[in-house]
Amino acid sequence: MDNKQSLELVVKAADSKRAEGIIALDVHEISTLADYFVITSADSNRQVAAIADAIIEKAKENDVEIRRIEGYRAAEWILIDLGDIVINVFQTDQRKFYNLEKLWSEAKNVEIVDWITE
Repeated sequence: MDNKQSLELVVKAADSKRAEGIIALDVHEISTLADYFVITSADSNRQVAAIADAIIEKAKENDVEIRRIEGYRAAEWILIDLGDIVINVFQTDQRKFYNLEKLWSEAKNVEIVDWITE
């Protein structure tokens, strides 16, 4: 599975749990950390955990290596490191506070509209 296919898998998994404001950023030209960052949010800790669980489950089902998971216990900001893809699942207030979209504003947005159900 290539990085783009893994990215699609992640976005669809997040969307399946009603993640809000899903964006995918292509950061490979501006960062050595990863090729893609995914940022999404939900209004409650329970929903944040459910989104993270769906992503983790799909990654495992498809033999995508999970390098690290941070913040799961508090479920205010869960970071899932899949190596070339880093996923940030925020509680809505935390997303506004940290504003990663602004931090990575030089990154190109990946077109994900076809992967998200209306």
